[in-house]
Amino acid sequence: MPLKLTPRLAKQVDKTVRTTCANYYDGHCLLLDDGDSHPCVQLLTNSRLYCNYLQKNVLPADRELYENIIKYNKD
Repeated sequence: MPLKLTPRLAKQVDKTVRTTCANYYDGHCLLLDDGDSHPCVQLLTNSRLYCNYLQKNVLPADRELYENIIKYNKD
């Protein structure tokens, strides 16, 4: 089940995607590239954390943001 995000957390996640994710390129996700470009799924939503790669590999590097997301989903 995708983790929930507040609007503030979603804005921080979007910034992290654009600045840190190795699979983000010009609004598209390289992991989804099958010869056609596909938009970054995470940037299409602002209420849930859908990207497993982002959750497992990118967000833990931003400890404060990651902890805030986990804490929000425990409540």
